[in-house]
Amino acid sequence: MVRRFSNPSAFRGSAGDEKEERKIYSLGLRDQRYGSGGDVEKQNYGGEEDDYGDDHDDDDSLHHEASPLNGFHNRQSTPSSPLPFSSSSPDGEKSSSPPRRSTRRRPTPVFHDRTKLPKHLKTVPAIRMRIPYIWLQRLCLVVFICIILSGIVLWKATSVTSHSKLPSNDKQRTWEAFERLGRFYGGVRSLVPRNENTPEYTGNGTKTFTTKSTYFDIGDADYETLLGKGPSLESAIFDPYPNYTSPEYIEQYGVKHDCFLDAGGKVDIPRLRYYPGVPAAFPDAPVGSNKMLGIEDDLCFDRFGRLGAYGYGYAKDLGGTGAGVNGGDRTDIDPIWEDIPPVDFRKMKWGEAQDRCVNSNLHRFTRQAASKAESNSSKIEDERGSERVQRSVLLLRTWYGYHYTPETIIYLRSLIAELSLLSGGEYTVHFLIHVKDDDIPIWSDKETHDNILKEALPEEFEGMGTLWSEKQMELIYWGMEQRNPKRSVYGNYRSSFMPVQFWSYQHPEFDFVWNWEMDARNTGSWYHFFEKVSQWAKKQPRKGLWERNARYYVPAAHGDWEEFKHRVHIQTEEGTALTGDVHKSLGKVANANNNEESGQQLPQRKREKPIWGPERPDQDDIMEVEGEGIPIDSEDEDDYQWGVDEDADLIVLNPLFDPEGTTWLLRDDATGYNRKFMGPPPRRSAIIAASRLSRKLLLTMHREGVFKKHTMFTEMWPASCALHHGFKAVYAPHSMYFDRRWPTSYLEAVFNAGKNGATGGARTSVYGDREHNFFGTTWFYSARHGTNLWIRWLGLKGAGEKGGEDWEVMNEGRMCLPPMLIHPVKQVDMSLTSEYTWKGENLTWKRADDTQA
Repeated sequence: MVRRFSNPSAFRGSAGDEKEERKIYSLGLRDQRYGSGGDVEKQNYGGEEDDYGDDHDDDDSLHHEASPLNGFHNRQSTPSSPLPFSSSSPDGEKSSSPPRRSTRRRPTPVFHDRTKLPKHLKTVPAIRMRIPYIWLQRLCLVVFICIILSGIVLWKATSVTSHSKLPSNDKQRTWEAFERLGRFYGGVRSLVPRNENTPEYTGNGTKTFTTKSTYFDIGDADYETLLGKGPSLESAIFDPYPNYTSPEYIEQYGVKHDCFLDAGGKVDIPRLRYYPGVPAAFPDAPVGSNKMLGIEDDLCFDRFGRLGAYGYGYAKDLGGTGAGVNGGDRTDIDPIWEDIPPVDFRKMKWGEAQDRCVNSNLHRFTRQAASKAESNSSKIEDERGSERVQRSVLLLRTWYGYHYTPETIIYLRSLIAELSLLSGGEYTVHFLIHVKDDDIPIWSDKETHDNILKEALPEEFEGMGTLWSEKQMELIYWGMEQRNPKRSVYGNYRSSFMPVQFWSYQHPEFDFVWNWEMDARNTGSWYHFFEKVSQWAKKQPRKGLWERNARYYVPAAHGDWEEFKHRVHIQTEEGTALTGDVHKSLGKVANANNNEESGQQLPQRKREKPIWGPERPDQDDIMEVEGEGIPIDSEDEDDYQWGVDEDADLIVLNPLFDPEGTTWLLRDDATGYNRKFMGPPPRRSAIIAASRLSRKLLLTMHREGVFKKHTMFTEMWPASCALHHGFKAVYAPHSMYFDRRWPTSYLEAVFNAGKNGATGGARTSVYGDREHNFFGTTWFYSARHGTNLWIRWLGLKGAGEKGGEDWEVMNEGRMCLPPMLIHPVKQVDMSLTSEYTWKGENLTWKRADDTQA
């Protein structure tokens, strides 16, 4: 700071004077206590008391008359001056600035005997020493650490308090104490008609018979009486396809041309074979109902009848996989290859067979496809029907480097044969291949692209794939907000629908896309399942649809579907009032009368606003598109008519739950939305991304990403986009089996433990901290029961249970399962006969030599 004085001329002199002046200032203009002649002068600068005291010098030369600073030293400050640094001269002049203080630390003056000082001299207080800088640093660090630790302690305390009523740790899993079911593993020698079957588990927890043979201990008399040991029934061909040759079908959809595996039209496609009935005492599915969806469940498939058409059960030198050739129960399997001999798949080209099939049936499909065929044949008009058959594509999400086992190849063959070839091209199977290494120049070098595409798939599926990469998605959907530095918004984990959206944008010939996974299996027919689910979804009215979608359907607790609809309507209109902890009360709601008698107040019911039309996000995030679901009438005026016979834009295979308020970790992963005023946008999610999406929905998702920079986590994005635009979304409640005897009241309470009887919308939801309840099911990303069923069904040994080829020969024969979806099934090695084990959520095979695969 520059200090100015009232008499600048006093400081103007020779160079020596200026040097002396700087020296004096550097010493801090020390006060002179004892002047010449012994008089004491007191200097008080600005009327302030210096914290460090004054350091005096006895050098009288500082006050010599010839010194240019004499005028300054003789000035006294004005005590009444309002300014701290103002001073006045003897003749009344005021100084605008104080004298400069010393920047050097001055020693503390010590006066042991104050009586020796003149009485008029004011004692200067002792100087307070500064705290060393290093100690200030340490003090600040300690305070900072204390603040952080206090915050953690408070957060932990709050967390424990808010979750104290909901024990969910591994030590308190109630379901693990339930009795394990054993009749899933019954064989073909114990089949009975399903309507005559007495299930081991009916879904209501009732035990229908008591026997020690639950794990197949031969010799129990009740067991022998119940099951019998008669000869197995004969298998039959399963044909779920329409009667393509009937006049009614031809008039409506046109002539369907048969497809073959070879170009010459000589190698026919083998058919599936089934057994009527189910193994005696086979348990019921407590969640969902295949029968309600129209899927035949009064029959079962063994591994030879289901997979023998695709290379299972015969040797490699005949073109098979070599699995199931030796050992195990092989009785009565010869009819599988009577009509159609075993196919040699070693030189099979599925892509070419699929293309030939589609081209010969183009006249049956959409107008875009039909226009390509108009110039090819003059018979097209005669072969067309009054309506067009809608086309679907099954996109299999895989990656470059995926290991294709013989079991995986059989799975892929079944998809292509049953969905595409036997339907005359109604479905197309295509691989969407993720190239994880962005350094591979697949977009800048065609030769590299073609080589990677060829290497990514087994030879028999050559030409059936499309490559994609995260960098490609970043280029197409550039500018999106990156909220998670560890997981890119363009990555397969958070945004696996991005390549699906873009692929659909490039292929307008497909009306629907089935987004499918490499680890899903079906013990029944693929075509039968997909068609029945699609037809059922088309019939569903929109009134109460989102509310029904949000719940697991438990027939033993809810009754038939109409009763379930009514129940959901009441829960939505009036709300629910559960008391107690569902994890302790086994789902039993406290009796209202008892509460009233005891004076306890019931929890307040809260009405829920039903969804009717689009649920919009923030005003700035709205992007209206063509074909949105805008209702004409009010909900009260609609008599369950709106939406009937309307194709669903989204079909999912698990409930569409509201993630708000749940403990699901990904509930807030919404990118690009305005959160300033209303927080995250309305959201819905269906865990397991396997689903059917209309092209309208996929294009809307694509445009939302391109123009509004919107996206969400993979399993949340399609459902939320449909919610925002009023598109028709349907949860198809297929049969989901459990490996234990769950009491129905408890099962329904756990899986529908969310808001107003839904499965989401509250921290009590099964999604998040309580997903361990899915371990014993057949359809969830962490389910284990389905994996065990599939492996045992293949004649292999299960984890810690009896099974294997020798076991089935000694007991009821090979297993026979009704149609059911199973997920996940990963990397099964059909050549092994030893058992597998679980490590966390991963399946580990143990070979005979104790090595693991």
